[in-house]
Amino acid sequence: MDRILTRLATARREGTPFGITSVCSAHPLVLRAAIRRVVRDGGPVLIEATCNQVNHLGGYTGMTPEDFIRFAERIAAEEGLDRSQMIFGGDHLGPNPWRKEKPEAAFEKAEAMVEAYVRAGFGKIHLDASMGCAGEPAALDDRTIAERAARLAQVSERAAKASGAPLPLYILGTEVPVPGGADHALEELRPTAPEAARATIAIHREIFSQAGLEDAFSRVIAFVVQPGVEFGSENVIGYRPELATELTGLLDQEPQFVFEAHSTDYQTRNALTRLVKDGFPILKVGPGLTFALREAAYALDMIATEMVPDYGDRLLAAAMEALMLAAPGDWQAHYHGDETALRLQRHYSYSDRIRYYWNRPEADRAFENLLGALRGKTIPETLLHQFLPQLSAAEAGNPENILIAAVDSVLADYQSACGTAP
Repeated sequence: MDRILTRLATARREGTPFGITSVCSAHPLVLRAAIRRVVRDGGPVLIEATCNQVNHLGGYTGMTPEDFIRFAERIAAEEGLDRSQMIFGGDHLGPNPWRKEKPEAAFEKAEAMVEAYVRAGFGKIHLDASMGCAGEPAALDDRTIAERAARLAQVSERAAKASGAPLPLYILGTEVPVPGGADHALEELRPTAPEAARATIAIHREIFSQAGLEDAFSRVIAFVVQPGVEFGSENVIGYRPELATELTGLLDQEPQFVFEAHSTDYQTRNALTRLVKDGFPILKVGPGLTFALREAAYALDMIATEMVPDYGDRLLAAAMEALMLAAPGDWQAHYHGDETALRLQRHYSYSDRIRYYWNRPEADRAFENLLGALRGKTIPETLLHQFLPQLSAAEAGNPENILIAAVDSVLADYQSACGTAP
């Protein structure tokens, strides 16, 4: 199934572009929604884990790369999806989780993480060495980034050969959006300058060649650039194709590659479709999916408050507020303003920092309490319409299906934009 990724550039050149949705989430209901859609409609599912979510030390999910693949495979087996239809990607693999450490210490951990991802069976590897570590500038120069990416690629290649895994496909680049979106309000956003993208490709080609990694570089399928899309805590910058014309024209001179589009969350279906057509066929989405999940969960919280006499008053939202206040590390540096603004952002921000809390025991208990309160009960159509007007009454008897349908409504836009591989 990885071969579908190697056809993206060829399809663009031949005038039959198609795309693939990169589902960047570790939430079981999000993965179930993505897998269920593939079972129903066909095609592969591309599931990606980020360096902060999943790493050799556990990440914030507590899962190693091997754990994550087994976790996703269990859901796939329950939904009847064959393993051959699953592609696993590692996102932002580099020193980001340890960037407050000295460079060498951070890179030793990054190397161990990359090795763990490849040995576990991740076939799409995004090498991201774009951030500085302790004592370094926040933004590094292209040569340093390329040298560090080559160092990580050497580890990846050795791990694949030692474990007998297929040799990975790679994503490279230096102008990499911040994982999870910006932490401030955004105004205008300019795409990567074509000369900057051209220089990035050239320096990586040179450095990989010097390191004896020509074969690895031949498996680079895409570079990460900024297409001019992003989301902050409270707003979204939509794609403006006229601003990216010169950038996408570069792909005509570099037929090996396409561009990978990060932070496509909350883009319209038309914008996503145009991104694919213009040369950004790998559409990464994560917070936008868990935002839809949280939105539906909070709606069910309101529904349970209205129709279940002994449920209480918005118990899920109250539990999440208490949890985030007790453990503010995953949101405090990202949200700004007075107490009212902070409270609203904790729950309703596009950045969706609440997603870092769903796997904690307190959140899990509150979530299960909500689902238990509604299982076996039919939500009146009028009440469903009050809080979830976009969903069909056909889902009203099963709260899990309501949540999956909310996520699927986002995935539907991506599937429409990606089309069908020729």
